[in-house]
Amino acid sequence: MTATLRQAQPQDLDALHRLEQVAFSGDRFSRRQLWHLLNRAHAETLVADDGERLMGYGTLLFRRGSRRARLYSFCVHPDARGSGLGRQLLEALERVAIHHDAEALGLEVRADNRIALGLYRRMGFRLERWLDDYYEDGCAGWQMSKPLAASA
Repeated sequence: MTATLRQAQPQDLDALHRLEQVAFSGDRFSRRQLWHLLNRAHAETLVADDGERLMGYGTLLFRRGSRRARLYSFCVHPDARGSGLGRQLLEALERVAIHHDAEALGLEVRADNRIALGLYRRMGFRLERWLDDYYEDGCAGWQMSKPLAASA
């Protein structure tokens, strides 16, 4: 799959919202939440654009005074799963986190999302903490983290 990774723009809001609807069956962001992430939050969002539609996105949150970035949302279009796009997007997000002087990257993932868990583990994330009843449907989650090394 060929996609261009770029910084999300406010005009991507509708496409991001559509992607959320296609990729997730629950725990979706509303348009208002996505708008806030794009315009107000201390965050950076990268999108994967194939020229016709958004095929994925990831949002990092940064907290002032913290050296830990949080992968707040990560989404790959069902048509692009298994293509390597998720890995490419995650690698780019790690570079963004390092650029923001983050020393670690944390995330939460559904306990039943074996594909995402596999990707995160292959990318060097380690299980940190079990999260009972974490998602809106009662599914548990895992908190995971990865140390980030600045390139020399």
